[in-house]
Amino acid sequence: MGARLGSGNDDELTETHEINVTPFIDVVLVLLIIFMVAAPLATVDVPVDLPASTATPTPRPDKPLFLTIQADKTLSLGDTPTTKESLGAALDAATHGDKSQRVFLRADKTVDYGALTEVMNSLRGAGYLKIGLVGLETAPAP
Repeated sequence: MGARLGSGNDDELTETHEINVTPFIDVVLVLLIIFMVAAPLATVDVPVDLPASTATPTPRPDKPLFLTIQADKTLSLGDTPTTKESLGAALDAATHGDKSQRVFLRADKTVDYGALTEVMNSLRGAGYLKIGLVGLETAPAP
């Protein structure tokens, strides 16, 4: 014995107008778990209280004074070669005794830190305390 449920017309299918949100909820929960795992990894482990600077960049002087340390650790003040012993006299001659003038220090990248520090100490010993380190500006890595 068979029973029939519904209307007498079986050929006509009706559309259901419901949205199945189960896959959407599954995707949102997976993304939430990914962000919960990745967020602690994105933080810095070393706490540092960085100072704020309100200084505006100083304009480049008309005739900057460059002190260059070459790869073989020879010194050049401008285009003139000099030695570490005569550095103070050469600086006084180039700046006319103005010890408040900034000296821009350029060094080859193969020069070690100790040699650079020795030259900076020689500058300080000669009375030149305003030292600017010169480097190349590069675009940040992608």
